[in-house]
Amino acid sequence: MWTPTRRPILFTIAAASTLLLAACGSDAEPPAADTVATTSATKTPATTGVTGTVWVANEGDGTLIAIDAASGQVLTEVTGIPSPHNVQTSPDGGTVWAVSGLNQALVALDAETYELRGTAATGSSPAHVVLTPDGSAVFVTNSGEDSLDRYDAATLAPTGTLDLSAGPHGQRPSGDGAVLVVAGTSAGTIDVVDPATLTRIATIPVGESPVQVAVSDDARTAYVSLAGTSTVAKVDLTAQAVVATVEVPSPPVQLYLTPDGTSLLSADQGTADAPGDTVTIIDVATMDVRATITTGSGPHGVVVDPSGEVAWVTNLYDGTVSVLDLATNTVAATIPVGDLPNGISFTPRTGARPKAAPALTIPDYSTGSEGSGHSDAHGDDDHG
Repeated sequence: MWTPTRRPILFTIAAASTLLLAACGSDAEPPAADTVATTSATKTPATTGVTGTVWVANEGDGTLIAIDAASGQVLTEVTGIPSPHNVQTSPDGGTVWAVSGLNQALVALDAETYELRGTAATGSSPAHVVLTPDGSAVFVTNSGEDSLDRYDAATLAPTGTLDLSAGPHGQRPSGDGAVLVVAGTSAGTIDVVDPATLTRIATIPVGESPVQVAVSDDARTAYVSLAGTSTVAKVDLTAQAVVATVEVPSPPVQLYLTPDGTSLLSADQGTADAPGDTVTIIDVATMDVRATITTGSGPHGVVVDPSGEVAWVTNLYDGTVSVLDLATNTVAATIPVGDLPNGISFTPRTGARPKAAPALTIPDYSTGSEGSGHSDAHGDDDHG
């Protein structure tokens, strides 16, 4: 359960605050690593050499921010999505998907015009939205009712609901589209789902407070952030067992694999009382720490561009995004974005342009009010 003053991930972590604070205050030393610190001042956005668009969900002020990946320039601010916790671009980059926690809504936005393409009702406390690699289906975890909703990406029509383990939160598909792995934060498990049939293949115990996952392209391995113990676990999906863990400096939230599959980035958010300020880079073969990069306060979401050269990290507690140079493991720029930046997504597409975005009106499905003439599910036929 959560309230409008506490967002889904914050409340989920706060519910296990005793465990998290104990982990943060333990005498165990974090793994030795090459640590690079930023300056205290906000840096001017620098050219990254990577073209594309970065989308950020500012949960605290109900906005989505589009950033030019090459320059760090904020292109626009889309308003009117109450409590957007997560954001995801479609595989072709043409559509931006988000969930509104307060309105219990799935939202589809045109990535170039910033206009609303459609909305659909979700379950209570929608957390994360992802798409299949071919862009045909959309999935939303409902942490308030332990379920997973599937939608047709072209029409936003719901195509099924699956019961999951308690507190489903972060989710990701494998690169081949064979499985979808969901972190059950309250249950201490991950659920492995067949996205085509919407059936549960396995439920695997992983540890305390799993928040998000990363999945190998071949669907054989998953990596899980365990906020309750400040560790990251490696899971063999065939053996259905945890095969290795590594400690990180603070309770981790989002994870992201580099495109070559050799390294894993962990955003070590910490808690409001004891914020983290690092992204840990892990060698997935050995599960050793390669480097630790100092970011802003409360690193939450993380994404890596397809070249593997640059990563972007949302800093929950100081309202910024850190731009990471992965060749040197340094912070290239710090970009102010908004209140409580959470989810983040990258697309190589560069169609977004600097301009004022129209204010959106999202139906409040939590009360049954559709508003603005929206139906329960609607969209168009050119979603990605």
